[in-house]
Amino acid sequence: MEAVIPLGLKIGFTLFVCALVPIYWRQYGPANFLWFSDIALLALVPALWLENALIVSMMAVAVVFFEAIWNVDFFARLLTGKSSMGLSAYMFDPKIPWFTRTLSCFHIVLPLLLLWIVHRLGYDRRAFFWQTVVTLVVLPLSYLVSNAQENVNWVYGFGQKLQTILPAPLFVILLMLLFPLAVYLPTHLFFARIFRAAGS
Repeated sequence: MEAVIPLGLKIGFTLFVCALVPIYWRQYGPANFLWFSDIALLALVPALWLENALIVSMMAVAVVFFEAIWNVDFFARLLTGKSSMGLSAYMFDPKIPWFTRTLSCFHIVLPLLLLWIVHRLGYDRRAFFWQTVVTLVVLPLSYLVSNAQENVNWVYGFGQKLQTILPAPLFVILLMLLFPLAVYLPTHLFFARIFRAAGS
C-alpha cells in the first residue's frame, strides 16, 4: 500500500524530536514531557511511521485548541510586548538559552501539522474516548510529579496564576471533567464534521 505521509516528513520530524528530547530533559526535567503538547510531539513519531489515524486524531483532539491559544498569546506578546495569559512567557525568558526557546517554536507548527495529517489519514472517531482515558491518567500524574512552579498541564491553576479557591486535588478533578467536556468533545464533533472518517 502506498504511503500517505511523505518519507521526508517522517525522517525530518523524527530527527527533530530526537534533537529536542535531550535538550528539553536537561533544561526542564522529565516532568515537562507530561505536557499534552509534548506528548503529542512524541506520539507523532510512531504515528507518522505507522500512519496511525487513531493516534494522530487523539493528539489533534488533545492539543489543537490549546496550541491555538498558545499561538495567540505568543504572537500578541511578540507584536505588542504584552501577554494576557502568560502561556508563552518562557519564550521571552532570557534565562532560558535561545536555542532551547527556538526549539519550542514547534508549538507554531504542531497544530497545523496535526490538522494536515488528519486530513490525509482521516479522522478516527474513537479519538475522543481514548484521549479522555489518557487525560484521566495524565492529569493526576502531572499533579503528583510536578510542582506549582512547573504547573504541568495547569494542574495548579491556569497560566502563570495559581488558583487558591479550591483544594488542589479537587481542582485536578475539575480539570479531568473540564478538558473532555469543554474542549475535547466540541473539537471531536467539529473534526467529525469536517474530516472524512479514517479508513473510508
